[in-house]
Amino acid sequence: MTTIHPTAIIEEGAVIGVNCNIGPYCNIGKYVVLGANNHLIANVTISGHTTIGDGNKIYPFAVLGTEPQDLKYKGEQTRLQIGSNNTIREFVTINCSNQIDEDTVVGNNNLIMEYVHIAHNCQIGSHCVIANVVQFGGHVHINDYASVGGLTAVHQFVHIGSYAFVGGASAVNKDVVPFSRGQGNLYKSVGLNTIGMMRKGFSTETIAKIKEIYNLFYRSGLNTSQAIEKALQIPNPTPEQLIFIEFVQNAQRGISK
Repeated sequence: MTTIHPTAIIEEGAVIGVNCNIGPYCNIGKYVVLGANNHLIANVTISGHTTIGDGNKIYPFAVLGTEPQDLKYKGEQTRLQIGSNNTIREFVTINCSNQIDEDTVVGNNNLIMEYVHIAHNCQIGSHCVIANVVQFGGHVHINDYASVGGLTAVHQFVHIGSYAFVGGASAVNKDVVPFSRGQGNLYKSVGLNTIGMMRKGFSTETIAKIKEIYNLFYRSGLNTSQAIEKALQIPNPTPEQLIFIEFVQNAQRGISK
């Protein structure tokens, strides 16, 4: 059974799933589609063409689905898609995309802490941890199981690879390779996210293979092009090594060193 506080405003046309709990002073726009078992604690605003999955918990003063902060945006009916089982804390803002052919997307099972801003056209994967006051510029991609420390700013179009750990108070202007960790302004990679991978069940053998490919790009003295050429000659690369190589090959902003 869905419960809606009498002070909440649900515009005609909004779709509300079963077993939702919509708290005081929430405001849900007419184009919003809200799945089942969502809990909007209080003072949550959801607007625009926003679709939200099931089982999310959204804390007070989060604002989701507003127009992009982009001068190129001309009022198109762009979209925001949010998956299931996310925790979205106080004062988080997530904008719709700035173009009709690409949505802003947040996956499943993410923890998005207070004051995070996710700009237009960002693609956030699943099982990510985004700490307080992280700011993502437009078109940022965060792959699955990545963690970003608080007070970090990520430049537009940057990609952060799966299982990467970005330390707090960083300024990230180039792509961050999968399985790595680093910190700084400007951001600098310092090694592998070994502890994070162990916690996720990676075997010592798998981590050793990832270390081999990481060292090729970061410890061998080769430039990125030379390292890619040598990496492509590795016999029987592991799936994780292939993920690493493919990420670097597609790093349009270059990789953080």
